[in-house]
Amino acid sequence: MTIKIRGIDFQENTNNDMGLEFVNLSHRFGYQCPNWPYFKDVAIERKHYMAKSGVLSQTITTTMHVTTHIDAPAHVVQGTPFIDEVPLPHFFGSGLVVSIPKKKWEQITGDDLEKACGHAIRKGDVLIINTGWHKQYEDGDYFAYCPGLVPSAADWMVEKGVKVVGHDTQANDHPLATAIGPQRNGPILPHLEQEYLEWSGGTPWDVDFPEWEPVHNKLFSNGILGIENVGGDLDAVTGKRVTFAFFPWNWDRGDGCIIRLVAITDKQQAYRIEAGESF
Repeated sequence: MTIKIRGIDFQENTNNDMGLEFVNLSHRFGYQCPNWPYFKDVAIERKHYMAKSGVLSQTITTTMHVTTHIDAPAHVVQGTPFIDEVPLPHFFGSGLVVSIPKKKWEQITGDDLEKACGHAIRKGDVLIINTGWHKQYEDGDYFAYCPGLVPSAADWMVEKGVKVVGHDTQANDHPLATAIGPQRNGPILPHLEQEYLEWSGGTPWDVDFPEWEPVHNKLFSNGILGIENVGGDLDAVTGKRVTFAFFPWNWDRGDGCIIRLVAITDKQQAYRIEAGESF
């Protein structure tokens, strides 16, 4: 029931008094964690430490769009809610983890989603997509060559009434529909233009990806939040219906937030959320 960590006993993730199993679906955050190509590196400074002050206190400089995080609609769509304005039910709920294996630059389409979980998706579900790319999460090829969601996938999610979508890729859009490619203040990585031309068999990248972050725009305009860079033990719950929790900070006018995405299962069905009786 307990595990000893640095001399202190704690209840285990999958063996505890509540009878619940907790599975981490988040990548690590910290020193030199992988970062999107035009963000500054995460910086962590010890302001107080044991030899100096007898306590440990640290100062962090970071964007919120690093490691496993959730975007607020206001991150991309002007005039939509900031992260503190989104009601709490949108950071908790049941849903699916689906397997949709993809290779370099392949598209995640509405047809892919229908084949993977059209029979099982429910209105209000949290949908987590496992493409296999969480295993590639490093500072190299992951950000530039990930597969990605395309508009037909967003249309499918709107039609099905999905509440939140998460995925083990770098953004809620294909990387070439972002500033990594020909969009807005890109290309951040101009060498990809010729690489894509060869990979696609002669189709220019701005022909296949003519719009700026269309999936972000479709999802956020319809109140569907997106979790990027899902990782951790994602394979352990793939193909299963579970409950998710992923609460962000109560950050005034926040554009998103790093989260600890957790999948929870109750195999014995013995745990119940309290009814709120007075004591």
